[in-house]
Amino acid sequence: MLPLPRKFFVTAASAEGETKLTAFDGALLKARVGNTNLLKVSSILPPGCEYEPDLIIPAGSLLPIAYGEMISTVAGEIISAAVAVGISKGSFGVIMEFAGKCPKNEAEARVIKMVREAFRTRGLELDDIKTAAVEHEVKKIGCAFAGVPLWY
Repeated sequence: MLPLPRKFFVTAASAEGETKLTAFDGALLKARVGNTNLLKVSSILPPGCEYEPDLIIPAGSLLPIAYGEMISTVAGEIISAAVAVGISKGSFGVIMEFAGKCPKNEAEARVIKMVREAFRTRGLELDDIKTAAVEHEVKKIGCAFAGVPLWY
C-alpha cells in the first residue's frame, strides 16, 4: 500500500524550448518539479495534507502530482495553465487543473469555479482555496504548466 501524502504546494511556470519536450522540461524546472519523476494523479487532496509553499522535493523522487499543461508552436499565441486546491477542514480536499489557449485570469477563474462545483457536488464545506496560474506568449515553442505536487 502506498503512504498518504502529508504535504503539498501549488506551482505554475512557463518556458520556451527547441522542442515540445524541452519546453515542457523547462517549465517543470521553473515550477520546482523538473528533477523528479512525475506520477500524474487525479483530483483528491488527502485528509490532513498541509500546505507547505517552500517544500523541496528530493531529485529523482517519484512525485504524485495533479497538473495541467499546454504546449504550443504558434508564435504569438497566448497559452495558460492553472490549478486550484479546495480545502475543507476535517476532510479531504479537491484539486482542479486547466490548461488552454486563453489568458491567465480566465484559466484561474475556471479552476476556481470547478473547485466550488466539486465541493457542492460532494456536500463539503469549502474553507480555503489555493491557486497558481501562469500565462505565456509563445515565441517558437512554449509550454505553460501548473501543478499540485503531493509529498510525504
